[in-house]
Amino acid sequence: MKDLYIRTIAERLSVRDWQVENCAKLFEEGATVPFISRYRKEKTGGLDDVAVAEVRHWIDVFSEMEKRKESILSTISEAGKLTPELESAIESCVESRELEDLYLPFRPKRRTRATVAREAGLEPLADGIFDLRISDLQKEAAKYVNDKVASTEDALSGARDIIAEKINETVSVRETVRQMLRTKRLVSKPTRKADSPEAAKYKGYFNFSESLSHIAAHRLLAVLRAEEEGYLNLKVDADPEKCGNKLYYDFCHEKKYPPKDLAVQIRSAIDEAYRRLLEPSISNEVIREAKEKADIESIKVFGENLRQLLLAPPVGQKRVMAIDPGFRTGCKVVCLDGQGSLLHYETIFPHPPVSEKVKSIRAVSDMIEKYAVEVIAIGNGTAGRETEEFIRRVPKPSDIRVFSVSEDGASIYSASEAAREEFPDYDVTVRGAVSIGRRLMDPLAELVKIDPKSLGVGQYQHDVDQGLLKEKLDNVVESCVNSVGVNLNTASRHLLSYVSGIGPALADNIVQYRNENGPFRSRQELKKVRRLGDKAFEQCAGFLRIPGASNPLDNSAVHPEAYHIVEKMAGSLGVRTEELVSNEGLCSRIHAEDFIEADFGLPTVNDIINELVKPGRDPRESASEFAFSEDIRSIDDLVQGMELPGIVTNITAFGAFVDIGIKQNGLIHVSQMGRGKRVSSPSDVLKLHQHVRVQVISVDAERSRIGLRLL
Repeated sequence: MKDLYIRTIAERLSVRDWQVENCAKLFEEGATVPFISRYRKEKTGGLDDVAVAEVRHWIDVFSEMEKRKESILSTISEAGKLTPELESAIESCVESRELEDLYLPFRPKRRTRATVAREAGLEPLADGIFDLRISDLQKEAAKYVNDKVASTEDALSGARDIIAEKINETVSVRETVRQMLRTKRLVSKPTRKADSPEAAKYKGYFNFSESLSHIAAHRLLAVLRAEEEGYLNLKVDADPEKCGNKLYYDFCHEKKYPPKDLAVQIRSAIDEAYRRLLEPSISNEVIREAKEKADIESIKVFGENLRQLLLAPPVGQKRVMAIDPGFRTGCKVVCLDGQGSLLHYETIFPHPPVSEKVKSIRAVSDMIEKYAVEVIAIGNGTAGRETEEFIRRVPKPSDIRVFSVSEDGASIYSASEAAREEFPDYDVTVRGAVSIGRRLMDPLAELVKIDPKSLGVGQYQHDVDQGLLKEKLDNVVESCVNSVGVNLNTASRHLLSYVSGIGPALADNIVQYRNENGPFRSRQELKKVRRLGDKAFEQCAGFLRIPGASNPLDNSAVHPEAYHIVEKMAGSLGVRTEELVSNEGLCSRIHAEDFIEADFGLPTVNDIINELVKPGRDPRESASEFAFSEDIRSIDDLVQGMELPGIVTNITAFGAFVDIGIKQNGLIHVSQMGRGKRVSSPSDVLKLHQHVRVQVISVDAERSRIGLRLL
């Protein structure tokens, strides 16, 4: 990678050049983000996975820019217009808009008014006017009257068209217009369609006006969606005359005292350039630029929400009863063993209109006893609250815990090819209930099967850049999977596919090998998997766990390449490796500095010691139960000042939505989170699915809006 790009990435990410350069080399060698951030800390200076992913993003951006530069240089060169100065300017670009500005004069374009004027031979007249080389304008213009140019005014009009296009294609002019428009206000006006009932949700944005440089991401995305749907017209509110004045005085300062007739022509051309060429294209450009920033902010919020969702506390390998609630169609109940395998399913009808409460209680009690149920998972959708109350009344052992589980995405999974492949003989209702139970056991393992955009934790996820969104969410899923680690002998192919260096094809091969040969007994056995070579083994081995392996390090985050260091540590203490693992007393006697080697610096050695203390440690917290207020059934039961328990269901840039046990979620605005202190971002205070206590500060039953304060 060019030094220019390395320096630029380092500046943008506030890191050192050598850190970026080493990351780039590792990526070229086939290393992944999790592997680099976990096992190559000496080469990256300890960059975490988020920073390494950012480096990879910009490497990809500049790789595409380099290809674009090659194409542009080739096009200009073939036209015979490539000068050393232009080539140098193009090669030194690190901003795509600057690159495209340089290319603009040479870009193949449709036939323009300036093109027509040039074909009529008016370019010398235009140059003479712009360079102030004409003493008698009318006399000079008359020389160009011919069968293609009917009059002197036509000649001057054509010359102005050429000057206008020249101004439009000047890099410094375009950048000045950008800077001017970035500081202006974005204003909206309702269209005729705005009278329709569907437009009511955008009513707050009719006659909207806000500085383009300060508009909040969610508001910008909202007005852009409204414009896309035809309810609003948007424009950047800039005064054409003032903008024309600035262009004239900034770029025609050497023409400060031109002859009046030439000044009139030049100023007219500038006004034409701004009105017809510069303003339409650059106003759209600065709106796109603002949207790009809004996309990044919204995607960041989405990514953080997804991370919290995937790393939600698991209950572990418990025998689970999972219930997909319903009124008319009944509650679908499944029983799962500790590995998530389906043991039994049936449908009960404890609610109206059927109301078979006694029969349902008997059925649930029988299943709890027969399948030794340890925990109960209840979907939080329709009838979820009522089903939870019903289950709590069912006689059962006191140690059975009851959990409300988010149903977001369960229906997507139940109808997916993955679900059909796993449960070909069961319908979507059974698959959905199984998914609810499994996501309580291990949210990460189950949720990786679902498109993250279907998990209900985004902000305008369908409006943002879909490529950037996918990149970010894939990074988050990959980061979560590898930070937790994966049981090689029980993981699904979906979970395995996110492990560093594996991917879908190798995941299928691993599962096939496991089915044919039984459980893996060591990490080294991975090398027997079809097409899993040395590089893939290097990238994935440290993130895969084998409980019960003969070598206990195979169930830890210690990479096989560092096993010899652990053996040296054990030898220095006069014990076997098996005795050192999980022995905090022995590990505390290890001096990390004594085991530093060429490729294993102090950060890696310290990581090894920490892992030996608690091998295979799960970074996630433990799951806890929750209960809504029994007195609240609908929005009509809410009273200002009331204090209630709730669960955070979504976090945005402007606040957090909280389920308080009724149909409508309440909103804690960011201004109501600080408890006396200013909060800049809701994610600094709250986590997804966090149990909170809130106070009702406003109720708008007509618009189904509930305002809350965080207690």
